[in-house]
Amino acid sequence: TMAHSKALLVLENFIGGKFVPCSSYIDSYNPSTGDVYCRVPDSGKEEVEAAVKAAKDAFPIWSSKSPLERSQILNKLADLIEHELEAFAQAESKDQGKTIKFARTVDIPRAVYNFRFFASSILHHTTECTEMATMGCVHYTSRAPVGVAGLISPWNLPLYLLTWKIAPAIACGNTVVAKPSEMTSVTAWMMCKLLEKAGVPHGVVNVVFGTGAKAGEALVCHPDVPLISFTGSTLTAQRITEKSAPHCKRLSLELGGKNPAIVFDDADLTQCIPTTLRSSFANQGEICLCTSRIFVQRGIYSEFLKRFVAEAKKWKVGNPSDPTVDMGALISKEHLEKVRSYVKKAQAEGARVLCGEGVDSLALPTGNQKGYFMLPTIIAEVKDESCCMQEEIFGPVTCVVSFDTEEEVIGRANSVKYGLAATVWSSNVGRVHRVAQRLQSGLVWTNCWLVRDLNLPFGGMKASGIGREGAKDS
Repeated sequence: TMAHSKALLVLENFIGGKFVPCSSYIDSYNPSTGDVYCRVPDSGKEEVEAAVKAAKDAFPIWSSKSPLERSQILNKLADLIEHELEAFAQAESKDQGKTIKFARTVDIPRAVYNFRFFASSILHHTTECTEMATMGCVHYTSRAPVGVAGLISPWNLPLYLLTWKIAPAIACGNTVVAKPSEMTSVTAWMMCKLLEKAGVPHGVVNVVFGTGAKAGEALVCHPDVPLISFTGSTLTAQRITEKSAPHCKRLSLELGGKNPAIVFDDADLTQCIPTTLRSSFANQGEICLCTSRIFVQRGIYSEFLKRFVAEAKKWKVGNPSDPTVDMGALISKEHLEKVRSYVKKAQAEGARVLCGEGVDSLALPTGNQKGYFMLPTIIAEVKDESCCMQEEIFGPVTCVVSFDTEEEVIGRANSVKYGLAATVWSSNVGRVHRVAQRLQSGLVWTNCWLVRDLNLPFGGMKASGIGREGAKDS
């Protein structure tokens, strides 16, 4: 009814510095209640066309500004977002299902930092110069912005991953057309409201909301968008690669992972257990860097398992806005079903589910009965060939298996199509370096997880993507 739709938040596209209504909309759900929470524009070719035109028109002026001028604007935008941190965190938690605690401490601070980091790094970008004295000549490199960048970001860390693309793109003098996930568009829309106040000229940042199939496709196929940066699934990336090939676009693709943690028998379990719980279940396991295969050396396997399961059972799942909760809701009903189906497959194959889905009961507060919740789930005795060990589940499910030798575990860790991140737990420095060297992984952490420096190149090997993000790489 009309009365019903009036109460809902209705988002609008942001094109050429103005909010523009759309002719049709998509429902977006609050994952913790299962109710429709807002309406998102269902944009297509026309909207993308208008946004690309605005970005193209804004490019000459924006790209000719000095790095310092752009830097000051990025810093101002960072300040404005930080000033509204609580409102952004509340919106992110409600829209995505993540805990308010995670949104407050990870998502929004990182979005702010993304702008500050690139505002600073753009001032220190140096260009190379070489001299050929014998020829009496000098060669120098001059770096120029590419033009309009098409930026497509996912639903797991909505503002965090969107700003990680927008910040370097505009810092370097490009203009952008961004398409956030249709499931989590609210914080991007909130950010648009701050752009003018920060001094971002009209048309420099345009945001078009909608689905990948319609809005994303139109953006990827647009002849005037020479660069596409995408974070999301390997399947979508294949389509992006095919569609952009005729235009020879520059692509940066950050895709899924099936990330191993390798726990050697000399690991410090007092550090390893709490960190591996976080690396498996933080943000409901909906982070591309999450651990989903844990290889434990046989000597400590049973002790690890006992302690790991006991600690997982202490995790509190419930209303994301409750600050004592450790895990919120999964993104959608369909996604929850998909994640659950993996647990069922594992059981059918004879694996043991030690805690979580189908084993322990989940008590939810009154308002959250219809939300998309699931307990942290640990599966043991699962075969390396199982789909649970091969495919990205992207939920709060992790598999624990034992191994005997270093040589063996390297081969098994590498036996998946992905290669994004890995974690090695050992107090033997030589072993840590040897193993890291041989893991097919864009990133290896040792005795820690998710410790990041934005100067470092970030990205995957194999099916985990192409291209890198980071100070120089972005």
